[in-house]
Amino acid sequence: MTTAGTLARNKRTISVAAIAWYATLILIPVATAASLFWLRHAQVQQASRRAIPQYGTVPEFRLTNQDGQPFGSSDLRGKIWIADFIFTSCPGPCPLISSRMAEMQRPLEKSDVHLVSFSVDPETDTPEVLRDYAERLHVQPGRWDFLTGAVEAIYGLTRDGFKLAVSDGADELGQPVHSTRAVLVDRRGIIRGYYDMTAADGVTTLLADTSHLLREQPQ
Repeated sequence: MTTAGTLARNKRTISVAAIAWYATLILIPVATAASLFWLRHAQVQQASRRAIPQYGTVPEFRLTNQDGQPFGSSDLRGKIWIADFIFTSCPGPCPLISSRMAEMQRPLEKSDVHLVSFSVDPETDTPEVLRDYAERLHVQPGRWDFLTGAVEAIYGLTRDGFKLAVSDGADELGQPVHSTRAVLVDRRGIIRGYYDMTAADGVTTLLADTSHLLREQPQ
């Protein structure tokens, strides 16, 4: 075989090997993501068989959402909903909490479960600021509301309604201090669980209990 023929064959061999290598680099993350998705699904199904307790009723409230519209407990009546507590300039756990809330939109998309994020820095987090924050999280329309309002109303609801600690941080680092737990509320407005959104199994357990409630209280 001529030198030119050998070079051509070597080039073809290298090209095939390169294509196979790049294909492997692409397929490995895809396969890993799919495996993790189905693993979480299996964990959710297994955990959703356990009984979940009751922790009291969320009091009535009326605040303002990211679209500048009134939004409150009357809009959530008859729905299962999940609440969390964040602020948009948070340098700590809030981005992680919000990203994990965003992840739950897909597994919950065929249900009427609603997501609600309460800003613990409502004076800074105006509806316009919250709308921009929601857009960055690719919020599904009509599924997730970000709420602002009077500081006293939000802090009172957080402490007395959800039974969670919150502080404006005036005596600490100058930033709000709040719980990293999400709260699951059933169709009767009763709190059914608390979930640390920074924990490795926080979302899995929350989705499992939500699945349980969807069976216990069908739409």
